[in-house]
Amino acid sequence: MAKAQRRIVEVAEAVGRALLARRMWLATAESCTAGGVAYAVTQIAGSSRWFDRGFVTYSNAAKRQMLGVSAVDLRLHGAVSEPVARAMARGALVASDAHIAVGITGIAGPGGGTAEKPVGLVCFCWALRRAGELRLRTESRRLAGDRAAVRTDAIVIALDGLLQTLEENSDV
Repeated sequence: MAKAQRRIVEVAEAVGRALLARRMWLATAESCTAGGVAYAVTQIAGSSRWFDRGFVTYSNAAKRQMLGVSAVDLRLHGAVSEPVARAMARGALVASDAHIAVGITGIAGPGGGTAEKPVGLVCFCWALRRAGELRLRTESRRLAGDRAAVRTDAIVIALDGLLQTLEENSDV
């Protein structure tokens, strides 16, 4: 098993333990990772006790229809943007029973990049809902490597961010 794959399994297991201990559910809203985070967490035995559902919204229409991403955000910021990642994570919470969600959108390559939004740009949002409160954290990263490397690194970052969000918000 490659180093990155071992890291994915380790972090997915840690996320599962943290969610189970808090009696919380996870949802994913993925574009450039094409369901990779959902796949990673469902490799963990017992994930049905803490993983609710995943949304793979590759097209803008899917982002609008399944997650409620606004056409205005897509037009003003583009699909690869923190506002859209935020709307995806928020939409996953609205459309599920989850308490925490991650939204991921980016340009994995090899094409599709521009000077403003280069290949390897990935935008993330981690959204936590508990006791009527919503906490959001967004981040953009420029990841190196080919399409597979960008997607793998994005999955690791998404999982690490879920674990960090749970640890930082242990009060909810």
